[in-house]
Amino acid sequence: MINVGIHGSTGRVGELLVKNLKGDEIAKAATLHAIDEFTYSVDKDVLVTNDTKTLLENSDVVIDFTLPDGTEKLLETVIAGYPTPLVIGTTGLNKHQLNLMEEAAQYMPVLYATNMSLGVAILNKLAFLASEALSDFDAEIVEMHHRHKKDAPSGTALTLAEHVAAARGLELDKVRVSGRDGNIGERTKDEIAVMALRGGDIVGRHTVGFYNDGEFIELNHTATSRDTFAKGAIKAAKWLVKQPNGLYSINDCLGI
Repeated sequence: MINVGIHGSTGRVGELLVKNLKGDEIAKAATLHAIDEFTYSVDKDVLVTNDTKTLLENSDVVIDFTLPDGTEKLLETVIAGYPTPLVIGTTGLNKHQLNLMEEAAQYMPVLYATNMSLGVAILNKLAFLASEALSDFDAEIVEMHHRHKKDAPSGTALTLAEHVAAARGLELDKVRVSGRDGNIGERTKDEIAVMALRGGDIVGRHTVGFYNDGEFIELNHTATSRDTFAKGAIKAAKWLVKQPNGLYSINDCLGI
């Protein structure tokens, strides 16, 4: 039985991770890292802690759905001498935090994904192929999420944009546009817009559009439940514990 630790266990996805691990024949929720009160019941045999070292020491693999600061502390702790395989689904990470992740991957396997769903993994592939084939089309990305989401654009949207840019041999940082306002002039050929909408309880919707004179193509993915992310993360955790040290993506786990 794989002992799974959950970093961010009091969050929305954390609760779903615990729920989905109940009755699982391969893995179980063994350790929960919590800094807030639980809004759901926790089995008596599950260890609850607010100490990162205790979480790592009592887990075969840790799934992290927190905020960037929380992920940074987790990475710093594993690098300090507590190497435990990590599945990281936190979005909005900065360059320093991403560098910490690469350093941590020297000591244990780390899987990082801005979205854990199979559908989004396929969408990334399709976005790359479409961007490459439709190189003369204007590329625009729109993402929609619930009012509580803190980072914008979403990590999923940025990953999609990276695939679109890579297919055209472009550096995303040099061509990305995140807003348009005022008399800004015509759209440039290479720019890739990534726009964020927030409202209600939308779990997640991403549209990658390719627009030309007389025609356009839009690729859409809609998440109707956060269960998609929880199930994907559990699948990734089961796969990751068997892998050598290194940094992996959800595509590696899914074999696509």
